[in-house]
Amino acid sequence: MTDEQTDGRTYLVVLNDEEQYSIWWADRDLPAGWRAEGTEGTRDECLARITEVWTDMRPLSLRQRMAAAAGGTADAAG
Repeated sequence: MTDEQTDGRTYLVVLNDEEQYSIWWADRDLPAGWRAEGTEGTRDECLARITEVWTDMRPLSLRQRMAAAAGGTADAAG
């Protein structure tokens, strides 16, 4: 088994101001510029959540610029 398969740590889903997602160890302070999204669980559970919610990989600022150029509004849902 790999370390990932036997990893018993708890993780958080985190995101930054550009709405880019990642996972972070729940027992460590979050790095500057990142906030908890609300999901806590195993590595696989957190990665599954990211797959579910992070459907547009473009950073928020790019989505906003593209929407402004097109005359619409950016989808802030991520």
